[in-house]
Amino acid sequence: MVIEQTLANYVLETRFEDLPERVIEIARRVILTIAGTTIAGARAEGCEALARQVRTWGGAGEASVLVHGGMVPAHNAAFVNAAMGRALDYCDGMTPGLHLAASSVAAALAAAELAGGCSGKEFLAALAAGMEFASRLNTVSVYDGFDPTGVCGVFAPAAVAGRILGLDARQMVDALALAFNKAGGSMQSNIDGSLAVRVIQGFAAQSGIVCAQLARAGITGPRNFIEGIYGYLHLYAKDRCDRETLTAGLGTDFHLDKLLFKKYPSCGGTLAPTDAILGLMGEKGFAASDVARVDVTVSPHVHKLVGQPFSIGENPKVNAQFNIRYCVANALLAGGSRLRHFDEAYIRQPQILELTRVVHVEPDQSLDDPANARFSIGARVKVTTRTGQEFRATLERPRGDPGNPMSREEHLQHFFDCVDYGGNPLAAENVGKIPAMIERLEHAEDVRALIPLMLANR
Repeated sequence: MVIEQTLANYVLETRFEDLPERVIEIARRVILTIAGTTIAGARAEGCEALARQVRTWGGAGEASVLVHGGMVPAHNAAFVNAAMGRALDYCDGMTPGLHLAASSVAAALAAAELAGGCSGKEFLAALAAGMEFASRLNTVSVYDGFDPTGVCGVFAPAAVAGRILGLDARQMVDALALAFNKAGGSMQSNIDGSLAVRVIQGFAAQSGIVCAQLARAGITGPRNFIEGIYGYLHLYAKDRCDRETLTAGLGTDFHLDKLLFKKYPSCGGTLAPTDAILGLMGEKGFAASDVARVDVTVSPHVHKLVGQPFSIGENPKVNAQFNIRYCVANALLAGGSRLRHFDEAYIRQPQILELTRVVHVEPDQSLDDPANARFSIGARVKVTTRTGQEFRATLERPRGDPGNPMSREEHLQHFFDCVDYGGNPLAAENVGKIPAMIERLEHAEDVRALIPLMLANR
């Protein structure tokens, strides 16, 4: 269990002062992003039902349900808050489909309430170290249809919550080992456009709190949950990785640098096609009415996930969020991609449904790397106009990718767009206080001061 203890110790011992500024800034932006998407997602389909459900379950009033209000057991607060943070798919991402931020931030806030407080420095360090742990596991994983958020994403909230709750070294290994036994979820949820996509994010946060609490109570997990004969590296890395790969540069090189923030409110596989079509429209000056055909080329993995013909199922918002044809058609019609473009009434417009039929998506094996089960989220786009002109664009890194990062101003705009879409449920005087507090979070004596700012004005 050498590697298990090494990584657990890293989570526990990393100090705020040990982290480079770029990693601290990633942690701040993660918190700001999820603050915004939680506000926007609070009334997304299914989320109010989840908030009612956790109240129905009852139990000790340990942590807050954000926006809606009310105190429930910490693991259930984390569950519903994470689901709201992911609901509009406007958060973060990491290939091949891992979403860490919503579950990590939700678990961290619930753990802070459960612990009776947490300083800003400790909160940022716990968040960065826990997410780094999961990011490293993600780098070596071969999911083959499992949902990375449900499989790998459960480790970050367990690590973050365990640190904030004050676990010792042995207990932290147990918390992470128990989280290993909670790993699960399928990408079929995304393909079928089900609300399970956001619920899996909630499961990850909920499990993180539960595993940390159980470990603190003395419940043990498998000590060799990473390198054991049936450990993580066998089950989810197909025995293609060793401990050196997982621990190389630990504390100096950060896999968290690979985190993507979304410029547009849809699946990561749709971002480059959206970016590319908007870029071509701006450069060449054509409009939707000029377009006869659009050809989009993506990796086979992206094609399986979001390249299918567009159809409206039980959950139109999710159907649209996870479909390149819809996202490109919307960009052509709207000249942008905003949260309101994924509302059901907008999706059902005959004009946009007709446009989806001129968008064609094909896979290109060269965009996948079968040697390490990685793929590009880039895209090649060709637009053919009604007069026969052809315009082409290749985009390897969409806006928000680490290689093409969003500016501070774009992150702030993202937050305020979310607040506006959510119907401005918060007290007006609190809205501006949220980004201001997060910007200086390391100076906060107790991060729980953020929570009242995120409760609806009633």
